[in-house]
Amino acid sequence: MRAVLADLSTPRYLWTAAAGKVKQDAGWGPGGLMRLTDMPEPQLPRDGWVRIKPELAGICGSDVGLAHAKNSFVMSAFYAEPKAIPGHEVVGVIVDGPREGERVVLDPILSCAHRGFSPCRTCREGRPYACERFDEAGVTGCHAPGQGFSDAVGGGWGESLVAHESQCIPIGSVPSARAVLAEPASIGLHAALQWKRTGDRVVVIGPGTIGLLVTASLRMLHPDLDIAMVSPGQFGADRAREAGASRILPTGAAAIEALAASDGGRVVRPRMTKLPILEQGVDAVFDCVGSPDTIDLSLHLLRPGAMLVLVGAAGKQTVDWSLVWSRELTVQGTINSGPEPALGGRRTMEQVAEWLADPAYLVDGLVTHQYDLDEWTLGMDTASAGPKAQAVKVTLRPNQDVPLV
Repeated sequence: MRAVLADLSTPRYLWTAAAGKVKQDAGWGPGGLMRLTDMPEPQLPRDGWVRIKPELAGICGSDVGLAHAKNSFVMSAFYAEPKAIPGHEVVGVIVDGPREGERVVLDPILSCAHRGFSPCRTCREGRPYACERFDEAGVTGCHAPGQGFSDAVGGGWGESLVAHESQCIPIGSVPSARAVLAEPASIGLHAALQWKRTGDRVVVIGPGTIGLLVTASLRMLHPDLDIAMVSPGQFGADRAREAGASRILPTGAAAIEALAASDGGRVVRPRMTKLPILEQGVDAVFDCVGSPDTIDLSLHLLRPGAMLVLVGAAGKQTVDWSLVWSRELTVQGTINSGPEPALGGRRTMEQVAEWLADPAYLVDGLVTHQYDLDEWTLGMDTASAGPKAQAVKVTLRPNQDVPLV
């Protein structure tokens, strides 16, 4: 089969990181860590597994970060594969195994049960998305969290992948451009559910795919909630309004000043710092960027006792945490998705699959680009450019013989 293969060896990763300082597309250009190649199909590990032909697969921000060799080395303890086929955002058709012919979306997390292990503590607690054995292959051959991070089970950027039947969520006739959003949408819902509503005002920072899907989830969960989106440009602002944002805020200190002016909050100004502090601040901030500047802004926007939900993949950085202890803020990390007590134990992806069939779930227009597998480097160029290319979610179509819906 044909697939995009990522070489995750340390020498290749370091070369890409160095070359990327002078060449934007070093990770997917000649000599980069990603290339399109022919390779054997992944094998079905045991009974209960299926083969999927992807219909569409998304390019995630984490895929772009990998190609730029900017991901934290800390995470290499859990993403231990020397090679991987990217693509964990997948809608496709089962072509071998139970439920053959069914159209599904993929929950890409391989937990203890899938690997043939007795459940670890987090799996027993109903949080398989934080499984303690991501680096242990078991019967799967996959030393990584799941599909899209391994060549043993494959990923959506190839013509075929394998998955356990339980990872496959029926999606019916939901249009391809909505269905392919199921995985990031489930992450957005999981993030939104971290906040148990304590007020009427929240801020979302970052109008990328995840930020927009967090916004859409918050709107479905709380129709009357005041959701402000911090957006650096008009393109993101327009997408945020389409996803259900109540209003748009500028970036940096101007966001604090704007909220104070519109909502009657008081601004206090520390000495020798660039950001003021908003008294009577908001009840939660969902930081979908995770940079030092956005984390800093988040902490300055929150009222005492409020919550920062850290959705963006923050790495090694310097942040002043004084407001966390002095105002008793809660900082809640979030990753992946899975069963949720707030959903009666259902997986977020099961809920999202229902929402995707509902026009009230405001995600139309998030998929802005589609490329054939042969055009994957153009897809990477577009995804990397983001708003400059008028791009939100960029997708790849690995199989021309799998019809789009």
